[in-house]
Amino acid sequence: MMQQPSLFAIFDMNIKLSPTEGVSVIATPQKLMSQIAEDDIKILLHTDAEKAFRMMVDRYGSRLYWHIRRIVIIHDDADDALQNTFINAWKNLGAFRNESSLFTWLWSIATNEALTLIRKREKNRGVSLDDLDSIFSNSIEGSTYFDGEEASVKLQNAILKLPEKQRIVFNMKYFDDMSYEEMSAVLGTSVGALKASYHHAVKKIEQYIQVD
Repeated sequence: MMQQPSLFAIFDMNIKLSPTEGVSVIATPQKLMSQIAEDDIKILLHTDAEKAFRMMVDRYGSRLYWHIRRIVIIHDDADDALQNTFINAWKNLGAFRNESSLFTWLWSIATNEALTLIRKREKNRGVSLDDLDSIFSNSIEGSTYFDGEEASVKLQNAILKLPEKQRIVFNMKYFDDMSYEEMSAVLGTSVGALKASYHHAVKKIEQYIQVD
């Protein structure tokens, strides 16, 4: 049986989960902090779950932050969703199936946490994801988020104008470099539908950039 660590131990890890606010979202995420293979982490989960979890955070923390950030846009919200992602992963380590991929398992949790946060934000603040393009292009948060060259700013403005589903699919394919099979495992959507969403997203982005 898998060793289950204490939930409270997550707060004693002293691991910085998210990058410092102010880094451009366009920038390519940092390379993995170590070359630890996912299979090694999965094996270690059965003997030393706490150490395995630390390795999991080291390997995927930064990339997960940017995946979430591109969905929720706001740094503080991304930070909260990332913390919740790892807390939920910690609590459910015992339910993780060893034949599954840690990568897609974590991305699924992170995506759900990001979308849940957005729904709460819509309810509590009256701000939807589709409103963000007009809000953040004229705000302090926006100037931080859009930090970068003119071409990068145009690209991100175009992405913000996409419908929610197409935005997520485009980000996962373009920035996270995920295969359609991995995206299907995360989103529970068929490969064919994901290809169609990505195709439509690319066309809309091209049209926006050309017109702009």
